[in-house]
Amino acid sequence: MKFIVCENYDEMSAKAAEFIKKEIENDPHCVLGLATGSSPVGMYEKLAGMCLDFSSVTTVNLDEYYPISPENENSYRYFMNKNLFDRVNIKKENTHVPDGTAPDPDAECARYDALIRELCGIDLQVLGIGKNGHIGFNEPSDSLVADTHVTALSESTIKANSRFFKSESDVPKRALTMGMASIIESRKIILLASGKSKHAAISALFDGKITPMIPATFLKIHRDVTVICDKEAYEG
Repeated sequence: MKFIVCENYDEMSAKAAEFIKKEIENDPHCVLGLATGSSPVGMYEKLAGMCLDFSSVTTVNLDEYYPISPENENSYRYFMNKNLFDRVNIKKENTHVPDGTAPDPDAECARYDALIRELCGIDLQVLGIGKNGHIGFNEPSDSLVADTHVTALSESTIKANSRFFKSESDVPKRALTMGMASIIESRKIILLASGKSKHAAISALFDGKITPMIPATFLKIHRDVTVICDKEAYEG
């Protein structure tokens, strides 16, 4: 696991965008795993200004609230369209987000895993990290799930995400999320973290311990993970 410590959020975003830029330039047909939340917003802003050719790129997002409509401004499909997809020349049919309106969420999860297999996996996966160490919506637990699945959001995640909604009660209580296997099987991973509130989660990556109570610690078994964070996240 490599660490790149930046002065601030803007530098972190620029470094992360360079990783994506290099991946696309090396393989115009690459499969990118993308994340939402506040951590990657700056990275998407940088990418949108780079005039990169996304025309042959395929993307798969980590997760989506459930249930939620893609037209809902708090859905992750809406987020991705607004922050990246509508601003670059990517083909919308090549962008994939779990369907928050699927009548059978378990079937949707199985479909999503089949899609990732059909794409031969993810070349570069972008991750954020929750204050409690969750990645995607793989929340702290006694055990973690390998495959894409329906999960209940923890109270701390609901509270953290309530800033995007009118009130905490409006935050969906469940989500569809890639499991740990799809994440770990990605060929390369970058994890973004900014701010003092992420310091405890980032600190858990410094030693050799792995625990399902801090899901991000499972990234220690991956051969190519780069943590890109600012000083506040790294030093506290």
